[in-house]
Amino acid sequence: MKIILVMGLPGSGKTYLTERLVPLLKAAWYNADKLREMSNDWDFSIEGRVRQSMRMRTFADFEKSHGRFVVCDFVCPTKETRENFDPDILIWMDTIDEGRFEDTNKIFEPPSKVDFHIKEWNNHNHKDVAKEILKRV
Repeated sequence: MKIILVMGLPGSGKTYLTERLVPLLKAAWYNADKLREMSNDWDFSIEGRVRQSMRMRTFADFEKSHGRFVVCDFVCPTKETRENFDPDILIWMDTIDEGRFEDTNKIFEPPSKVDFHIKEWNNHNHKDVAKEILKRV
């Protein structure tokens, strides 16, 4: 199965898309804020963000090793964090120009290669994406 990353700035609609996509793929779901809460790790330094990307990857690898799709939604703001996470499928929620956290806006690097580039919220993105993902397996 596949590891899917839904990434983008805070407020771009990552969780909105993911909560609609997960049932269509019958996927496991890991949300960054929930994992940070479970880990009691609210460090948003570069090192903290790198650690979070590796933490998210550990959970994703577990699900994939058990034959499941897994969707992880988190900012994943830099090339390094995306390389650490190394998704099979990358969905970029590019729906806003800047997020609500200035520190994140300053370090955010748009991805150069994505599988799905979502530029607007609508009522069918999740269906379109799920259909394309399911065609690939």
